[in-house]
Amino acid sequence: MGSGAGGLGLPETPTPEVKSELEKKTKQFSTFPVGLNVGKRNVNPSVIIRGQEDGTQAINFENWLLPFDDIIQALKLDLKNLPDGQLEVRSPGLVTRIDPKKLRNDPELGLVFSIQDLNTLFGIKAQFNINDYAIELDVPWLNQSSSRIGQAESPIILEGIPRIAPGNFSFGAIEQKVNASGSEGTSASYRGDFLAVGSLFGGSWFVRTDQPNFQDASSWRLAEAQFYRPNDRSDYIFGSQPTFWRSQGASDYWGFTYIQRQGFTPPQLFGGGFVDPRLRLQASQIGRTITGTAQPGTLVRLAEAFGDRVIGEVLVDSSGIYRFENVRSENQYYGSSYRVLLYPEGRLTAQPEIREATYSIVPGQLPAGSSALVFSGGLRRELNNSLLGNFSDFRGGIAQRWGLSENLTVGVGGVYDDSARGLAEIFYRPANLPLEVAISALSGSKWDVNADIRFNPTRSLSASFTSDRFSNRFNIDWRVFPGLSLFATTDSRDATGGGVQLNFSGRNAFTFARISLDTENRLRWTWLQRLGRLELNQRGNEIGTLSEFTYNFSRNSSFLNLGNSLVVSYETRSQNLSNNLLTLGWRYRSTQRASDGNYRWEAQLGYGIGSQGSGLVGSLSTTILPGILLRARYQGVSVTSDQASFNIDLVSSAGLQSGITPGDRRSDYFRTQGGLLIQPFFDNNNNGKRDPGEKLYTENPDTLLLVNNRVIKSLQPDIQSDRILVRLNPGTYRLDLDPAGFPEDWQATTDAYAVDVIAGSYTPVMLPLTRAYAFSGVITDAQGKPINGARVEAVSKDSKVRLFSVTNTAGVYYLERLQQGTYDLLINDKPVGGMILKLDNSSLGFQELNVQQLENQDFRAVIPSVNQSVLPNKDKDK
Repeated sequence: MGSGAGGLGLPETPTPEVKSELEKKTKQFSTFPVGLNVGKRNVNPSVIIRGQEDGTQAINFENWLLPFDDIIQALKLDLKNLPDGQLEVRSPGLVTRIDPKKLRNDPELGLVFSIQDLNTLFGIKAQFNINDYAIELDVPWLNQSSSRIGQAESPIILEGIPRIAPGNFSFGAIEQKVNASGSEGTSASYRGDFLAVGSLFGGSWFVRTDQPNFQDASSWRLAEAQFYRPNDRSDYIFGSQPTFWRSQGASDYWGFTYIQRQGFTPPQLFGGGFVDPRLRLQASQIGRTITGTAQPGTLVRLAEAFGDRVIGEVLVDSSGIYRFENVRSENQYYGSSYRVLLYPEGRLTAQPEIREATYSIVPGQLPAGSSALVFSGGLRRELNNSLLGNFSDFRGGIAQRWGLSENLTVGVGGVYDDSARGLAEIFYRPANLPLEVAISALSGSKWDVNADIRFNPTRSLSASFTSDRFSNRFNIDWRVFPGLSLFATTDSRDATGGGVQLNFSGRNAFTFARISLDTENRLRWTWLQRLGRLELNQRGNEIGTLSEFTYNFSRNSSFLNLGNSLVVSYETRSQNLSNNLLTLGWRYRSTQRASDGNYRWEAQLGYGIGSQGSGLVGSLSTTILPGILLRARYQGVSVTSDQASFNIDLVSSAGLQSGITPGDRRSDYFRTQGGLLIQPFFDNNNNGKRDPGEKLYTENPDTLLLVNNRVIKSLQPDIQSDRILVRLNPGTYRLDLDPAGFPEDWQATTDAYAVDVIAGSYTPVMLPLTRAYAFSGVITDAQGKPINGARVEAVSKDSKVRLFSVTNTAGVYYLERLQQGTYDLLINDKPVGGMILKLDNSSLGFQELNVQQLENQDFRAVIPSVNQSVLPNKDKDK
């Protein structure tokens, strides 16, 4: 499990199309009480839910709605309120953020999860037990039996299967952005941004051009040009890039960077779009040692914090010390929680003593015994009137980090950036103290020290100190009780302040509020209130305020205010003689969305009246054209001006592999990512390549394809009529074809491939599907009695293909997965007299062939021509 920290609640499902269909299906739902079980244990005897059942079974169970608070309490999930109003949710295998605005709000139950949401977000299966009248949650971290200690995932086997490698060069995608803006009395201005990305010799190449005056090509400037080749042990970066040290200069850095790692692998970069050498110096896993003391003879088990899955166990010897080594955390940004279970005298029937074993990892920390070396050299670039700019002033450096222990990582090096400077780093996380320290320093005439120190003595209290060459900052957060938090902050270049944050939800309401006041009497606040189909959102500071009231006209329009809404907003600017603007308008949002998250249609039209005058206000955004986003806005008046203005954005992207196709406007992701471009096709002539007229097959990919033993649906593929696109990080993946997804009477000549994925583009994978033939019949002796246990074989003329079947007690055999070609038919190694199986395009997919044994023990076919079956074609039986 595990989504990254960037997950923003319901990140994958349900899709807008599913939400629209869901609203139709749930109109007949009503509220009623049920029990709530986690596994076989009842955790809540009565929970009010929304659903429907007919007395024998649940109806439309996946869309039943369960209260948010009851699920959080039942699963013992840890919630943390974030300053931006989001909720951080943690479980043993998942860290994600949920935006309260994006949670479904039931009129009676308040914030809710659907049964499908539980499966999507947490991997929790559920069923309704009509006899106990309870919903049973199958929680993954509770399903591991204590006897299954340290169970690992299924290994990914890449040896012995065909390997598919990408080409040395390819164009991945291009993208063009154009912006047009202007106002009353001024001419329109046009800006643009063009990028292209692809792969080259195992890495990605990327070019981006800034177009400050889109109509004047002489004004265009090369903003970025980079080659990036990553792998687990080393990285090569050539071209524009950030420095691995904190540079004081504001100019671009163009050069070459080499990173070498020993003993660890870097974290995967999800989302892509940016290459930072400093992130490649961090470890994706850190091994820690958990140790303690106990009476000799005690059986000590290390288990996950939630559930009974045991990581390991040890019987304490006469030393009285237990130790679990190399306990790994998969996520460097968050803590890992375990429980130590101590069974006296080794008796598992006894009640164990439970001790917590929690640790976190400092970003930049390396595993004990590992190291990382980085070297970089290049030039400073300053923009001028030319396309490339002016290159001058050498800059560069070399540094190395060592993981001295599981708690301590240090680094030293030297850089030249206008002057020679020394570099020192320390990353420290003591074993028995909830303290994290990360400090880096550059020497010189003026030292540059960056520090990040965090102290979390309890789950409800946290403090942090950060500093750089600009200022020193200190923050403290205290969760007094669920729903109420206090915070304080101070900055050496700013004021000291503090405030309170609260949030709570009811059956048909949700409230989030945050307010702060500093020593310069600056009051800042945020308030979000939802009540049924009403929503009030207000925020303000010393500059101005914005209040927005929304009423949604669509019943059960979901938490995104889809459909038609009435919007009233009031905006002020206190710095400009108390300017204000009141706007009344209408807004529409379609249920459908594009792959990049933008609405298929979004429109808003209103009229504003304020201190600067009055006028129309409108906007339109659409992704109805494949690969194109169009966004336009017109303002007849604003809070600070009476001049009408407009702004138009046009974004178009295209994929350039296997033809020109509409893009998803996320072309820059290819800088760090690659993927699979899968094209299954019907290989009618069985030559292993796609010829003109051979159709592609992209139906049922969820049952047809697996990537690294995972169904392809879990990787969020983009399924098109002529291809299946899957974004992946660079590496080698196993691609399996499951016979359950084959079209009827078709098969794959090869069931598994090892596919190399590199950054910059998709790796094309052509999957030929060939005709599948099957024979069945009865083997009888001379008296007509069935022969049991006879071995029936179909052997190709070159003997490379041998398929066999053994008859059952009724003498029936079944030969399947035969391909086009010529076969000899053998029974118990004896040929069937005069029988040759010839299979081609004209052959039926299923044929019947009965065989009889003669008095001389030879065999003969009962039906001489196997291309004409005495049975009806099975396609006609359907």
